[in-house]
Amino acid sequence: MEWIHSLGLFLGSLIANTLASLSGGGAGLLQFPLLLFFGLPFSVALATHKVASVALGLGAAATHIKQKSVTYQEVAYITLVGSIGVIVGANLIVLIAGDIAERLLGGMILALGVYSYFKKQLGQQATPRNRTWLGWFTGGIGLLLIGIINGSLTAGSGLLVTLFLVRWFGYSYKQAVALTMICVGLFWNGIGGVAIVQAGASIYWPWLPVLLLASFIGGAIGAYLSTRLSNQRIKRYFEILTLLVGLKLLF
Repeated sequence: MEWIHSLGLFLGSLIANTLASLSGGGAGLLQFPLLLFFGLPFSVALATHKVASVALGLGAAATHIKQKSVTYQEVAYITLVGSIGVIVGANLIVLIAGDIAERLLGGMILALGVYSYFKKQLGQQATPRNRTWLGWFTGGIGLLLIGIINGSLTAGSGLLVTLFLVRWFGYSYKQAVALTMICVGLFWNGIGGVAIVQAGASIYWPWLPVLLLASFIGGAIGAYLSTRLSNQRIKRYFEILTLLVGLKLLF
């Protein structure tokens, strides 16, 4: 039965991470429930999922850096301010009722998807704004709060970052997805995984190689597709993922 579990995990993780890399988040929609379905306790599944998601960031980063989709300054800024929140969130998860928090997050993500749907021109062109010191400072507070969500919950924070970058800083969807995959997928999830383990959770090592491989391949495939598709198409995938993730967290 072990090889059946491994095959199921690989296919599920591959699909989840390809979609996440293409639309800017949501890998936990399928990958994390799979780990629970195959019998891992919540905290073990969360830590394993966080660590495996680092490979999603690696796969996406390899493509986006090659395409010069982002700058190192932007990556450093988002990584730094968000990582503070991630560490806080990883230590808060043991104090917060998970079901209530996930429903609140689900409602928020669903609302963001609806908002994006009705804002037809949102993120279709890069329209830089809030790039003064005050704008970066205020945006940093927003990213820190999303980092807390990332550190404490399993799915959806990447989608929040993607839309936040589009709405607050005026990035196009392509730019926002690239930044999210590198900063959240690689750095936030890596730091979150370490923080969760230090907080007392453990990783299920036997399944980690399969998850890492599927996450890396899925991240690379999704990033490749995102550089080839239009902002309108990526926006539509983003809205579909927010609908699915939001409904999953709510119900």
